[in-house]
Amino acid sequence: MSLLEVKNLVVSYGAIKALRGISFSVEQGEVISLIGSNGAGKTTTLHSISNLIKKNSGSIFFEGTDITNLSADKIVKMGLIQVPEGRRVFANLSVKENLEMGAYLRKDKEQIKKDMEWGYELFPRLKERLSQLAGTLSGGEQQMLAMARALMSKPKLLLLDEPSMGLAPILVDEIFEIIKKISSAGTTILLVEQNAYKALSIANRAYILETGEITKDGKASDLITDKAVISAYLGG
Repeated sequence: MSLLEVKNLVVSYGAIKALRGISFSVEQGEVISLIGSNGAGKTTTLHSISNLIKKNSGSIFFEGTDITNLSADKIVKMGLIQVPEGRRVFANLSVKENLEMGAYLRKDKEQIKKDMEWGYELFPRLKERLSQLAGTLSGGEQQMLAMARALMSKPKLLLLDEPSMGLAPILVDEIFEIIKKISSAGTTILLVEQNAYKALSIANRAYILETGEITKDGKASDLITDKAVISAYLGG
């Protein structure tokens, strides 16, 4: 049984078909990349999984449970956590308060403390800025905070939407190193990313999304050397 299974997912915005019956799966412990250009349907896919938008048809299973029509808050309680595109930190709360918000559904105080410490290890910059308002952080620091906040929810599956967007190349490298560490620690990741080279370099498998359809999928190590993929997404 796959951790996440998406079957024949169709989503329309008015007359525009954003997703045209896509199907894919995520296995426990994997990093899966969804790659595609702007408007391919990547964010729509994540929003459909989290039930933040209305689906026309199709079904979504998480740990064998049908979550197609489950409310977004119940999906979060099951351990399916999304880091949205554009960070969306609580700008008027401190870094520490943002992290505490990530753990608001949890009662295991001792473990929360340990997870907080692990967050500081992964993101040492945040530890230096605990009392600073999140809105005053740089873009890269806000991205780190959004990821650290999501980890405080103890995700079984972490959905990352464009974590490198708008960041300087050196920060992009740092963010991807952190994603690798999160994966090594046992969190399964579904990564939506325009930086195809970076996404493929850390993924186990990947799906190529073009205008709402999956046109190719396979091992990331195969796709990174695929001529069509290189030409379309890797600047070849």
